[in-house]
Amino acid sequence: MGGVREYPADGVTVGFDATVCRHAAECVRGLPEVFDTGRRPWVHPGAAAPELVAEVIRRCPTGALSYRLTVGGAEQPERPTTVRRTADGRLLVRGELSIEGRQSSRAMLCGCGSSAEQPYCDRSGVCGGHE
Repeated sequence: MGGVREYPADGVTVGFDATVCRHAAECVRGLPEVFDTGRRPWVHPGAAAPELVAEVIRRCPTGALSYRLTVGGAEQPERPTTVRRTADGRLLVRGELSIEGRQSSRAMLCGCGSSAEQPYCDRSGVCGGHE
């Protein structure tokens, strides 16, 4: 998980890449006892079962969160790769991805061309709304 901050616990290690996080809050809504932005550190993977932590991390649309299970390994990319356009125009991509040298299994790409962080959506343009 190069360049990613890691949070280890029994059964699972959670990775977080702040450079691609767009605060969709799927993690916070999904497991507030594990992901609490008002606490430091904000990730406590030992507060829930490893499989549940992994399930909630897979909801992260940007790929900012990742996981590695002690039994079962790292997240496997979806096959085939899928692209879904949200109602506000963002492109949610899942699969085996290599975007500008960054390997991931999930990404949120700009669909309107206004993002200063192309090809990623930085929520600054018309496609920056929330689902």
